Amino acid sequence: MLQGSILQQLEASHRHSSRPIHFGVYYKNTLVALCHALEDHILTRNNAPLVITAFQEGKWYLEEAVRYADIAQHSQQIVIMAAADAGFAEHPTSQLSNVNLVALATDDPVAQEWHLMILSPDYTAMVICQELSPDDYGSEGLPTSDLERKFYGLWTFEPELVQETVELAIAHIKDYHPELALKLTQYKEAIHTHISSSADVATVVARVVDYLKTGQDNLSIPVASHQKSLDRNLVSNEIQAFLRMAQLIDLADINHHGVATEVASVVETMGQLLDIPAWQIKRLRLAALLHRIGSLQNVDSLITPSHLTTDYPEKAPSCPLACPLVPGAQALRIMPRLRAIAQIITHQTEWWNGTGEPTGLAGDDIPLESRILSLAAEFIRQINQYKYLGKSEGEIFSQALDQCRQQQSTRFDPKLVDTLSLLVMGLQQGLDLSVITPKVSGGLWLLDSRWDSHSKSNEQISVYSTPGRIYG
Repeated sequence: MLQGSILQQLEASHRHSSRPIHFGVYYKNTLVALCHALEDHILTRNNAPLVITAFQEGKWYLEEAVRYADIAQHSQQIVIMAAADAGFAEHPTSQLSNVNLVALATDDPVAQEWHLMILSPDYTAMVICQELSPDDYGSEGLPTSDLERKFYGLWTFEPELVQETVELAIAHIKDYHPELALKLTQYKEAIHTHISSSADVATVVARVVDYLKTGQDNLSIPVASHQKSLDRNLVSNEIQAFLRMAQLIDLADINHHGVATEVASVVETMGQLLDIPAWQIKRLRLAALLHRIGSLQNVDSLITPSHLTTDYPEKAPSCPLACPLVPGAQALRIMPRLRAIAQIITHQTEWWNGTGEPTGLAGDDIPLESRILSLAAEFIRQINQYKYLGKSEGEIFSQALDQCRQQQSTRFDPKLVDTLSLLVMGLQQGLDLSVITPKVSGGLWLLDSRWDSHSKSNEQISVYSTPGRIYG
């Protein structure tokens, strides 16, 4: 990272924190789709956000200037940073009263960055990236197509992270325009952000996925291998959109932050104890990370007629899993690679005795992964209730297990309760069940050739292991 750049400063501030930032590599076509999706959500709102952008060069701003005239009508203030060149300041959008240009010096590291920061009370979003240097491209050399240019960074909806980055951007702007920086600080301090509602996040995620799919469909790259790389980068970000949506649901639960990652650790360990295949454990882990999406009811914006094709496993006439739509889980089906995940989440509320929802499946007719997920989620829920009562770890684990045992053979598969008992014995004897936080910026870690019919490879991008335990 370039010293003094906004990206480098953000990384440095989190380097030794409990929540280090995980960056990924993004192609230009992916960033265009992401930024357009996040920007266009502004046009549907009346929350007058503060918008700060960096376009590298003025010519890139000129390509978006007409769009930004529309965005300005819905924004409180827009600041555009870019190295000045022909036409940058002369475009009509640049003359609008709530649009300010900051002409960056050619040696300014921010002139190599691509940023979009949106800050309003009920909608925060950010793309922050830095273009790879010629050395970073390595032996493959510089790209011949503009769409194949690569950037290092991240995108997120997290309010605190967006606020922090806005502050860094304002500090940078102060070196050029102190008065503008003071005004931006006043705007920022007047905005009291909170985590967006589930329905709002679902709407933004729908737009992100749709724009990425459109970008995928419109690719025209002469070399097939390059086409495949660009395609997979877009798919990775579609998956990231859902993971970030689940992450916000977790953050919005002030009493139980991190529930999804805790459940993911339990299901992964149970899968290992049951000796189920590695690819299935990976799929189960992803379902656990996304399982709280299944509880959302107002996500119709994610489901359109074009997405509801008849090739879902649940809708096939020969399959016993036909069921009414569960909006949160159904939303995942707009991505073919997530249909199996949607099935797992849909049936996590079935009961072993057949009295559950949504279809009243019983016994082994309930998908195994759904049964594991259901039990693990309840176990973690019980742990989170007991740990505030001042009990020891051993007591908490045993009492949480007892609550699950009381529903053995009614709600839960008795064999799986026995497996959970083995896990609890291990925890009581000192087993450290680490909570693994997925490196969301590497969304392709979940892809597997067994459920990606379009790929013969078994690509895996590593996850980042954060020290932590289910308890505490």
